[in-house]
Amino acid sequence: MTTGSTTGGVQRLLRLEGGTALLLFAALYAKGGYGWGYFAACFLLPDLALLGYLRGPRTGALLYNAAHSYIGPLALLGLGGGGGQTWAAMVGLIWASHIGFDRMLGYGLKYALGFSHTHLGQIGRPARSNP
Repeated sequence: MTTGSTTGGVQRLLRLEGGTALLLFAALYAKGGYGWGYFAACFLLPDLALLGYLRGPRTGALLYNAAHSYIGPLALLGLGGGGGQTWAAMVGLIWASHIGFDRMLGYGLKYALGFSHTHLGQIGRPARSNP
């Protein structure tokens, strides 16, 4: 079964894109004058979605992907910028920075096959086969 994951130059480009997103959103956070203590305290919060894997790979992938898609943070940035909700802008920038960081490291969106199957390629050690 194919996962549609990327390899080679495309994979490297997507990881570079993630690093660029991390730098952009962190720079916008700095420009907003928000506190770095809050950034540090909240940066890893999207990874709480990993707890979904306790219910199995399908639930884990669903929750992980919901927390690691740019849809949520961009909606918050729209609310923050257009609606004047400072808290939404702060959370959106931290959340988007986290996603960029994960993508830079190769942690892509997950397939229901398991945590190691991502759109950026397989992560971790390859499964060993018994001879």
